[in-house]
Amino acid sequence: MKLRGGRRAVPSPPPPVTKTRMTAFPRSCALAAACLALALATTAQTDRVFAAHSFCYTPIPADAPLHTNSAKFVAEFLRQKQAYYGTVSINTRAYAAPVYVVGSNLPTVAVSHWDRQQKGYRDKRLEAQWQAVPIPDYAEPADGTDAELVVWQPATDRMWEFWLTRKTNGVWQACWGGGMEHVSQNPGIWPDHYGTTATSLPFLGGQLSVAEVRRGEIRHALGIALVDLEHWNIISWPATRSDAWNPQHVPNRIPEGLRFRLDPSVDVDALQLHSVGKLIAKAAQKYGFVVWDKGGGITLRAENPKAYTLRGEQDPWPELFQGKPAWSILSGFPWDKLQFLPMDYGKPGGMTRGE
Repeated sequence: MKLRGGRRAVPSPPPPVTKTRMTAFPRSCALAAACLALALATTAQTDRVFAAHSFCYTPIPADAPLHTNSAKFVAEFLRQKQAYYGTVSINTRAYAAPVYVVGSNLPTVAVSHWDRQQKGYRDKRLEAQWQAVPIPDYAEPADGTDAELVVWQPATDRMWEFWLTRKTNGVWQACWGGGMEHVSQNPGIWPDHYGTTATSLPFLGGQLSVAEVRRGEIRHALGIALVDLEHWNIISWPATRSDAWNPQHVPNRIPEGLRFRLDPSVDVDALQLHSVGKLIAKAAQKYGFVVWDKGGGITLRAENPKAYTLRGEQDPWPELFQGKPAWSILSGFPWDKLQFLPMDYGKPGGMTRGE
């Protein structure tokens, strides 16, 4: 997992117009107020991929109950941050899925189940989901060994995810993933253990998109990968599965699927934090994080710029990050002010578990 890299010799453009910067103008400036209203009213396509009632889009009340082990989970989070690179990074080109948004008239191809893990079988149900996928000719999977790829077709309300993806002799193959119908009615959870993340939580529900960062507001929960997690048989909704390993029962390991947030009393605007970091912090207060995967470091995922560069456009992240490396965007984030929610928090018709 690429968490660090050399600084690019890219001049830093002015920061994007955000609510924080707009309010620095004189109150009498009607133009600034109008621009602010327009910016906040702008809708990003990823604001409502799944059903409106999805946990992805549901704000967490300020008085929500906390996990009885919240303080120890915070300490565990801080331990992992220190142990693994000393930072929380944002993946872009590697280990972050490019999202190819396609129209209804794109030709389709069949994607076969590649038994890359040598399990000795091919999932026929999965291949049926991949029988007709509108993958653009120019598409490529993400860099990195996971080679993720997402295709979303809003006009037909369908989506496909792929893991360990490759194109060999003109034929697409992938080791795992899924094909989802009626996406806009789905709660934001892959059924039957399909999907690319270890928890079956779709990328489109929790990764940062270019459009929402340009707008200056994130309107959904944020998926986050941790390193040392609770054993795979202990999970919290909305996760439906886990790839974690804790056979020695090390205490205070965080389960996959557990949700947590930044303390809503923190004054984010007063933090010495990158402007994109402030957007993430405000979303973390309102919608929270969800542990959706295991990784080599603590990371968020952002929309992979290949969806832009392979169409001849510029990589948008250097400008949005103002020339800063991805691993530095969250420097100054008050990780010690996290609050972990109970097990199964928000599960429809279910009871939360304090521990």
